Amino acid sequence: MCIERSSRESLGGKRMGTVPGRWEYYCSRKRKERNWIMELLIDGKRISREIKDELREKMAELKARGEERCLAVIQVGDDPASCVYVRNKKKACEYVGIKSISWEMPAETTEEALLELIGELNGRQDVNGILVQLPLPGHIDEDRVLLAIAPEKDVDGFHPVSVGSLSIGRPGYVSCTPAGIIQLLKRSGIEIEGKECVVLGRSNIVGKPMAMLLLRENGTVTVCHSRTKNLREITRRADILVAAVGKPGFVEADFVKEGAVVIDVGIHRRGKTVRGCGFCICRAESICHHSGTRRSRSHDHRHAHVKLRERDGRVVSEEWGRRKQQGPKHGVGDL
Repeated sequence: MCIERSSRESLGGKRMGTVPGRWEYYCSRKRKERNWIMELLIDGKRISREIKDELREKMAELKARGEERCLAVIQVGDDPASCVYVRNKKKACEYVGIKSISWEMPAETTEEALLELIGELNGRQDVNGILVQLPLPGHIDEDRVLLAIAPEKDVDGFHPVSVGSLSIGRPGYVSCTPAGIIQLLKRSGIEIEGKECVVLGRSNIVGKPMAMLLLRENGTVTVCHSRTKNLREITRRADILVAAVGKPGFVEADFVKEGAVVIDVGIHRRGKTVRGCGFCICRAESICHHSGTRRSRSHDHRHAHVKLRERDGRVVSEEWGRRKQQGPKHGVGDL
């Protein structure tokens, strides 16, 4: 590729000068940075495929013995995001060989009618799991609906019995997003035992079960929330940082120490675009954005944005194939 001398001198805001070999050195360094950054990304899509393929094999074995598994999905209303999630669940079930049955109920469905359907599914021997897609219309009490699902069929892990089983170490269903994060870490060769783990967020769906799962893996766990003091000091101690605060741009580069593993949980709407936007953060060893949203039960883990501070205090970012330089205080993500 032929580049004019003036372009060489001004590229990246730096004057390359006329020293022989300086331009070649600069290009070599940037190629190494690009390769380094790509090596830091946890490949969530690959891990998702691995899990689905493993489940597919298990389901084939069950079917060979004449057994079947069935998931019942209930959606009330036509929320666009919920429609996408339900459609993805159906596709995933079809791929792995799980039978799925669904009820798309109108938004004006009464709470009593929904509870009656759940009661019917609780009693069906051919239904192994029940999933009520959230959010529900405002006139329906979500807590009452979730409590109505039999714990042995509560695949979302929201029932108090499921939560209690997790807290005391008994087998049971676990909230899918925290369970997926544990798989991301394990299948990426990241050891949890003995590590200092910090969870940003204390929701019942992500933050609390995430802390319990990390504790079950023998991590030393700290949970931070909106009232936590000296937040940066705490997060900078983390060997593993899980950000699930639901606030875009909350975690910045100086939240993370060198060599930390960062998992971003969340997806946010920007204008007409909905995207997973895990901008991760500064000199991290491994980074991933987990795009399965809270209550979505999506297992489509995606790559993160990465920002790495160089020794001179500047930041090199890899933004979906486009690189640029930012200052170290730049907000780095939707978390």
